[in-house]
Amino acid sequence: MADNAKIINQLRALVLLTQTEEQVARTRVAQARTDAVRRELTQNADNAASRTQAIVEQLRALGGVPDVVTPAVGRLGAVLKATFEQAEPFEEALLQDLSLEHQLLDRATYLKVLADQAELPRVKQLAERLITAHEATVEWLTVVLAEEAMGGPAALRPTPFQRVAGTAARAANAPTRFFANRVNEAVDSARQRREEAGERLGEVADKATSLTDAVRETLTVGRGAALRRAERIARREGNKEAANAARAAREELGDVSADELPIKGYDSLSTQDAVKAVKELKSARDVRVIIRYEETHKNRSSVVSATQTQLAALAKEAVGVDN
Repeated sequence: MADNAKIINQLRALVLLTQTEEQVARTRVAQARTDAVRRELTQNADNAASRTQAIVEQLRALGGVPDVVTPAVGRLGAVLKATFEQAEPFEEALLQDLSLEHQLLDRATYLKVLADQAELPRVKQLAERLITAHEATVEWLTVVLAEEAMGGPAALRPTPFQRVAGTAARAANAPTRFFANRVNEAVDSARQRREEAGERLGEVADKATSLTDAVRETLTVGRGAALRRAERIARREGNKEAANAARAAREELGDVSADELPIKGYDSLSTQDAVKAVKELKSARDVRVIIRYEETHKNRSSVVSATQTQLAALAKEAVGVDN
């Protein structure tokens, strides 16, 4: 009887968490980068709803009181999660999703052992189904986080609020990414640069006074032109760090010339040859450069899809996930 009480408690917890998982997946649909990811998330949400129903059935079979409150609590929890995470960087929201999946996986594993000891084969079968589902989701989220760590684009897009939160965090914690993330705002004044990017950025700015002056003078011509001029002056003056930052910013904007691409003769390649060439890239940075350039200039869906697939493959390799 004691074992059954533990099983009922775990089933109740799994109903709540799975309901939250379903709602989180549905909120993520709007953040999907591609139609394929959108379909996958929708299917994941539907599968979570199906798992919730299966858990409820086993709960009732064991004499658990039918629960009409837990699903509502799960939905509320998901809504609150989606609301609060808007004030956090994108990676923090994904890490919370991953934490939820790990908890579901750990509880399902615990449930399987309890069911085995209590000789409840149907509950054990359910637990095994849950374990399989959550292992797959943990792997998927791990790869998405790895893609984000490599500079993206990941399978999910950050919301505008998350993008702002992430930029603010990077400005505070990584001032060397000044040109890549905050060039438009930071050049307004030296005081703002130091407040937003910290003392290290102030030191870099002091060492490159002529560089920042050049950027300020040319911003009216356009962001791309300003960054090109900034990079050129920085290299001439031997400021490699600032030059590389400006170059990285141009790459993120897709503002690179064809001869700067990691694939020679890229502009002359057919769609099929471009896809083939992308699959040969071994550097996440090279893949990112091609993605940004393709999206900015030609925007061929099959090529963009191939670059994202290659980035995902590199991310899986980085975290030790088999392709």
